Formats: sequence, C-alpha cells, structure tokens
Amino acid sequence: MTSYYESSARERLANVLDPGSFHEFLPPTERVISTHLVQLETPAAFDDGIIVGRGTLDGRPVLAAAQEGGFMGGAVGEVHGAKLVGLLERARDEKPAAVLLLVESGGVRLHEANAGLIGVSEIMRAVLALRSAGVPVLVLDGGQFGCFGGMGIVARLCDAIVMSEEGRLGLSGPEVIETTCGVEEFDSRDRALVWRTVGGKHRYLLGEANALVADNVAAFRKAAISLLDTKPDLSLEALTEEHEKLGARLEKFGACRDALDIWSALGIEAPEGLPLLEADAFVAKVAGRRA
Repeated sequence: MTSYYESSARERLANVLDPGSFHEFLPPTERVISTHLVQLETPAAFDDGIIVGRGTLDGRPVLAAAQEGGFMGGAVGEVHGAKLVGLLERARDEKPAAVLLLVESGGVRLHEANAGLIGVSEIMRAVLALRSAGVPVLVLDGGQFGCFGGMGIVARLCDAIVMSEEGRLGLSGPEVIETTCGVEEFDSRDRALVWRTVGGKHRYLLGEANALVADNVAAFRKAAISLLDTKPDLSLEALTEEHEKLGARLEKFGACRDALDIWSALGIEAPEGLPLLEADAFVAKVAGRRA
C-alpha cells in the first residue's frame, strides 16, 4: 500500500483520482510564481506549492487541489490562494460531482502575510458559495504538516473531512501554542500529546472528521468515493443544530485537561489503548461513542 503521509501532492492526486485522468491547470511550465518571494530573495516554486485541476473519481468528474507540504509547509500566499479560489469559482460553473481538497498547510505564509490572509478569506467565501450552489467540498487530511491556521478553518467549512491518524487538524499548530502560552500549556515536543490532541483519532471522536482511514492512498480514495453524494446543507436548521452540538460538547468536556479525559467521558473503556489501535480496529471500538 502507498503511504498517503509520505506521498507528495502530485503523487496523492495521481493515486486518489482515476489513473491518468488528472489535467492540471497552471502547471509548473507556466511559471506562475509569487512575486513577494522573489522580492525577498526567497526560493520560489513554479506551482507555488499547490496543484489544481480536473479529473475523475470512480468515473465521475471532479475538480481537485493538493497542497505541497514540502514547499513552505503548504502555507498560503497570494498565488497559492488565488489558484485555489479560481478552482472553487470554476466549479460553480462546471458543477462537478465534488471538489476535493487534499490539504496540507501550516496556514498563512509569513513571507506575504497580508496577501495570504486575504487569500484565505477569499477561499472561505468561495467554499461557502460553492456549497450554496449544491457542489460538495470534500477534504482529505493525512499529510506530514497537518492542516492548521486559516486552512484549518477552511477545512471545517467544507462538507466532509477524511483523516488518517497521522493527519492533524486545528486552528493553531503545537509550536504556535507553545510559543504563545508556554511549554506548560502545550509541549510541542511531546508527540503523543500532539497526536491525541489534534490527530485524526481525536478529531473523529469529536465528530469533526467524518471518516478515519489507514495511512494509505487507496483508503483515502475509497472514503472520498463514498462521500461523493454528500448533499451540502447551509440551512438555518443545520447551523442551529451544529451550534447546539458545540454547546453540548463544551458543557460536557469543558473541564477536561487532556484528550484521554474526553475519551473516558465518552464511555470508552481503557482509552489509553486507543493510540495503539489500527484505524479499522479503532473505528470498531469507538462505534456509538463519538461526541
């Protein structure tokens, strides 16, 4: 099995989508790069760390984007953001079965922070507009850099999220929390703490990830196919229900200091053993116990 975690953005797209079906928009040969990085004499990439295009998934047309964590941690800059916004806006016209976002990003690129922040806000607007048009937006999260910052917010604005245990999802990354609040609040070097706090298993238990899969591309592909018929729901009723769930979650888990406390509160026996379970065994063990 091919590891999703260890694959590049291009490899993920090639293996998640139907073989040979992907057609890239603005490929590296177009040399669309960030002028900000050039001015700062910082190495640039001819795709600016994101690949966008169209293909098919299980024979159905999709548009897809994959962030390359190997370039600046997949951080969003002006060109990076514009390519993703353009893809989402194109989807409103083409009406594909879905848009796939293969996320891997630490958030906004500090080298061009203002442009990156504007880019993220435009991505958010475009995601909501696309969902309002009836096209589902599906997120795949299993890369080495996780999904944090503005892209963490973007992911939670989408219709469904597929994660592996190795994937991570949050607003602020572990290093940012430690820098801001101190190591006593969060030790970013404690990998077990990091993964049980922002990793795929915990996000699945909290109901923030719709599916938890093993770290292989085939598993992500299968999960994405199963979600193609997701129907976007931006109704007031859906929003009210989501707020009620969040309120109940805060009331139940607000005093918990660690993910282990939350897992115990969910009624899971021997929660300390959850990190040792493979994805399928984990999903079976926690069935009916999710928040």
